[in-house]
Amino acid sequence: MDKIGRVISEIRPLDKGAMEEARRRQDNLTKPRGSLGQLESLSIQIAGIKGEARPKIHHKVIFTLASDHGVTKERVSAYPSEVTVQMVYNFLRGGAAINVLSRHIGARVVIADLGVASMIEAHPELKNKKVATGTRNIAEGPAMSREEAIRAIESGIELVEEELPEGIDILGTGDMGIGNTTSSSAIAAVLTGADVKKITGRGTGLDQEGWRRKIKVIQKALEINKPNPDDPIDVLSKVGGFEIGGLVGVILAGAKNRIPVVIDGFISGAAALIATSLSPAVKPYLIASHQSAEPGHKIILKHLGLTPLFDLDLRLGEGTGAALGIFLAEASLKILNEMATFKEAGVSQGLLQF
Repeated sequence: MDKIGRVISEIRPLDKGAMEEARRRQDNLTKPRGSLGQLESLSIQIAGIKGEARPKIHHKVIFTLASDHGVTKERVSAYPSEVTVQMVYNFLRGGAAINVLSRHIGARVVIADLGVASMIEAHPELKNKKVATGTRNIAEGPAMSREEAIRAIESGIELVEEELPEGIDILGTGDMGIGNTTSSSAIAAVLTGADVKKITGRGTGLDQEGWRRKIKVIQKALEINKPNPDDPIDVLSKVGGFEIGGLVGVILAGAKNRIPVVIDGFISGAAALIATSLSPAVKPYLIASHQSAEPGHKIILKHLGLTPLFDLDLRLGEGTGAALGIFLAEASLKILNEMATFKEAGVSQGLLQF
């Protein structure tokens, strides 16, 4: 816990001076003021995060963390738990959607095992941060011990620290874990106060009967475990997942190191709820890439006060939405840095003020 506390203590407010300078430049670029909408505000936010009036992005990293969930025994997913490890191997071979989109935007992907139920063969591209071989069934008791929850968060912090020497100008969060929308729904219900039925979606494609069963399982888990909304680590330990805890650590470490944190969908949103509950100072560092098709994600983003950059009806996870969000973040900075001002272009500013 000392490691987590140290990281939290070093998270600083955004640089208002850098933001104001970036805002002035945006207002003097050859366009009607505000006409590029979120691309303008996004570049100003990143300027404040990095403490630079004209920041640039060279090193992009997406952290895709994997773990299994004991609650899959309750048939809350349309896919068997074996898919988690199979997808990890797919990531390592470069054949998954996150690999394709990361190549597209020029990002490197960090694949980490936080708690996959099977033992995975050693691979140069795999980070072994396994806390345990999957969580326990939350319908029967706590997902993990408090010590394991802390270790999961610390592992996420370590992943960022290990990548810093290679350079991280912006990071994205991603996940893989059959059953993790169930844990994320439980976390979101506790930390937002929303009704379980409203926050629970169909995950990988449950039918109506499966969706109703999933709701009952989450309600049972909350009744049995009684997670404390005033203690985010208790919530994580009672109904969370190891990959969710790892993402909490990634988010905290990103904020501590003044790195823009582009969060993916529902699972990353649940991790962001925990991270911001641990430290409200994290919020200005978060960029919501997209609005997930999961109903609970909209509730999470509203609770966090975040506006998503786009809505493409995505619900895959892996960090796919975050990859596209990073692409837009880089585009926003290229506008800030490369577009001419009225003075540079010799354009009369008054002609474009409409």
